[in-house]
Amino acid sequence: MGQKTNPIGNRLGIIRGWDSAWYGGNDFGDKIAEDSKIRKYVNARLSKASVSKVIIERTLKLVTITVCSARPGIIIGKGGSEVDRLKEELKKLTHKDVQINIYEIKRPEIDAKLVGQSIARQIEGRISYRSCGKNGYSIGNAYGC
Repeated sequence: MGQKTNPIGNRLGIIRGWDSAWYGGNDFGDKIAEDSKIRKYVNARLSKASVSKVIIERTLKLVTITVCSARPGIIIGKGGSEVDRLKEELKKLTHKDVQINIYEIKRPEIDAKLVGQSIARQIEGRISYRSCGKNGYSIGNAYGC
């Protein structure tokens, strides 16, 4: 049997970028662990916001977090209050300055992760498994809108 490689590895640098962009140095393991904590925290905190991808970029004193979401209004909140609260919580987690960028996914029905999350939420909501994928992807049905 041949050696199988992840297709994302073939696309990196050509049609797709890294999910974390920074130089490791001596504390490489600490930064990877911190990236994992940030991703887990953001996905848990923003579970209702349809987060597709979290991209982390680092400089010496600044951590820039880009959140790709189908529902950016939930992340921003009224007058940007939720973003400020999230920024302060991440600042406590990383002990560095944090900048948050929010990127809206215009067509969530073509994002595989969001479609999978939608179908999973529908099944958890006791909708018949035969009908949750049959009528096409509908982000409104998945979140009770």
